[in-house]
Amino acid sequence: MKHSVCVLGGGSFGTALANIMAKNGHQVSQWMRNEEQVEEINLTGLNSRYLPNAPLHRELLATSNLEQAIRDSDTVFVSIPSKSFEQVVQRIEPWLTADKILISTTKGFNPNRFELMSDILRRNPITQKIGVLSGPNLAKEIAAGQMTGSVIASVDDQVRRRVIELLKSPTFRVYENKDSAGVELAGALKNIYAIVCGLAKALKVGENTMAMILTRSLAEMSRFAVHFGANPMTFLGLAGMGDLIATCTSPLSRNYRVGFAIGSGENLEDAVGGIGEVAEGVNTLKMVVDEAHKHGLYMPLAEGLSKLLFENATLESLIGSMMTGEQKWDVEFATNEENNNV
Repeated sequence: MKHSVCVLGGGSFGTALANIMAKNGHQVSQWMRNEEQVEEINLTGLNSRYLPNAPLHRELLATSNLEQAIRDSDTVFVSIPSKSFEQVVQRIEPWLTADKILISTTKGFNPNRFELMSDILRRNPITQKIGVLSGPNLAKEIAAGQMTGSVIASVDDQVRRRVIELLKSPTFRVYENKDSAGVELAGALKNIYAIVCGLAKALKVGENTMAMILTRSLAEMSRFAVHFGANPMTFLGLAGMGDLIATCTSPLSRNYRVGFAIGSGENLEDAVGGIGEVAEGVNTLKMVVDEAHKHGLYMPLAEGLSKLLFENATLESLIGSMMTGEQKWDVEFATNEENNNV
């Protein structure tokens, strides 16, 4: 069945998704504010700012007419940076209908309060057909046709089926999950630890150290998320472990590049400005550390990174906090009896 789809946002991931759906024969419009970017995509078939080496399908139509893009679509992918997400969702509300499906692809929190992107979507009074798409989805690899797996999370069967139908292709596979909280929290939290790993890599730490950082990052992420209602098993899948590995080990990851730049001697402002795209981990870090303190959650890596970025602490102190902290158990959610018997 042919669907009409709108992708909100002109960045790399939104463009990669829009291109897949256009290739799949769906009617796809991609909304963005920048008129020059709209004109370039429609005239040349390229989004040179974000995906310069990825020709776009001729049926993909860029537009700056938000009302028409929403009215003409049955499914809306919101691929807007977290700082602008709430504003754009409020703008589209007058044109929503009860049958429209809303999918968030943004990995972060509302910068104004501790709130996920799906929570912002759910505040609209018109449609509750809402899902979250997340996973190890480096946009440049998707655009290049590299095989990629992603996760659509929603309690609504129709939402999950729709996204799979829109995006499935020989190079892009979508798996299902009902744990929206876990999938979304995993996508938001892993950006913090990608910065840590970029820092560590710039300082040429050993592979044992990198393995320990990755594993304890996963423990911190799941500890935090489970406190807020997530299923710990979600973190063993693509949205958790898969996305963490991709984001924490690849120079294509914006957050990894920020960490690497800082580890190479740049200050935070220059590191963020140098990549030319939003690094959600910086925006996420302060909020997550504040929430961890508020709820008594043990997160030494996140807290150490916060001190490093905002209080001039050293990377050595960050790693030291992991080595000397109080946490005893390796497997985060095993019971005490199980641990005592191991």
